[in-house]
Amino acid sequence: MTNDTLAPLRARLRKGSRGRRQPRAFRSRRTSPAIAAGRWGLVDRLLGTNPPSATERATVTARQLIGRHGVLTREAVVGEGYPGGFAALYPVLAALEEQGHVRRGYFLAGLGGSQFADPGAVEKLRILGQPPAASQDGDEPSVTAAVLAATDPANPYGAALPWPGDAGRLARVAGAHVVLVDGCPRAYLSRDARELRAFLPAEEPARSRAGRAVARALAAWAQRAGRLALAWGEAPESSGSLLQPYLLEAGFVPTGRGFRLPSQEELGT
Repeated sequence: MTNDTLAPLRARLRKGSRGRRQPRAFRSRRTSPAIAAGRWGLVDRLLGTNPPSATERATVTARQLIGRHGVLTREAVVGEGYPGGFAALYPVLAALEEQGHVRRGYFLAGLGGSQFADPGAVEKLRILGQPPAASQDGDEPSVTAAVLAATDPANPYGAALPWPGDAGRLARVAGAHVVLVDGCPRAYLSRDARELRAFLPAEEPARSRAGRAVARALAAWAQRAGRLALAWGEAPESSGSLLQPYLLEAGFVPTGRGFRLPSQEELGT
């Protein structure tokens, strides 16, 4: 079965979520369950009388994975849970290379030599490998920070790439989040928001630049997600305390063993 809308999938995920639900601005007038939204149809009718072969299915999967990861490695395929693993996709990837659709090379260090990449991804890797340039007005180089779900395919750590060396028991679990700064993992927030782990560079000014980027990204995410209280640590000397000066600078206030971001109502009073 297939559907022309994602509403049933969202309804199913929302039903299984254990997180706090956000209040709705209005009450829906829908009389039927959300799982029945859209138009359902049989996939067999779309495929016709000649379903795709195993090779065709593998080719589509290989193209999807390369488009998702940019550089497809053995670890990435294993992390995707593809039946048969990397060995099952390798003949198809090799054929795509011979046809000129993908490139094979040693693009990412430490991940083996059998790596396949989209041609455009190779050029982007070369650009990202260049050191950041300072702005013309003398300010610090700009950084890109993002808060992602630990299970998001855009987060390669814990699957295609290992966690930082001293990461301990970090895992790609539902509810946990990771903060990437220029593609590097700089913070990890557990799914119950009771532990914030920081992985900042040892030297300045990279340390302060990454810390500020993490704090600003967490502040923006906390406002969007409505999770204003976060980052309780097991002990005051936990690695999350490394972010304390940057979190305070971003507007967080200390509370107990963690931090809290004042709401807009509190700031207005």
